[in-house]
Amino acid sequence: MPTRSGSARYEGFGKEGHGWTSTQSGVLNDTRYGFGSRFEDGPGTNPEELIAAAHASCFTMALSFALAGAGYHDGTLETEARVTVDKDGDGFTITSSKLNLKGKVPGITADEFARIAEDAKANCPVSKLLKAEISLTHDLAQ
Repeated sequence: MPTRSGSARYEGFGKEGHGWTSTQSGVLNDTRYGFGSRFEDGPGTNPEELIAAAHASCFTMALSFALAGAGYHDGTLETEARVTVDKDGDGFTITSSKLNLKGKVPGITADEFARIAEDAKANCPVSKLLKAEISLTHDLAQ
């Protein structure tokens, strides 16, 4: 199995510092981040939105494969992950990742969709990595 990598560089310290992050694939290439993009509305990315994107995409892919394994081969899945960082003493802790799933899967019941989605939530590799509380809401369009 492949090992993927990302990197970060930071210049200066504290609120005045700023950094750049890149991914092995080049999708992110010296993308700016810092205090302003993490805790305010400044330009750039931040670790929480990158974790949210990773969690949403991992979970959605895991669910797609689980649905295919259950015999479903058509439909759409859309997931938003909302990752929360909270103050924790002198530092910060990522306290939750909330997945909000909207799906359209012809022929599936709401109960079966929920069961397969909950299993995908528990077993996607990013869910297994995260130690935070992970919740899931789902909406199946008919």
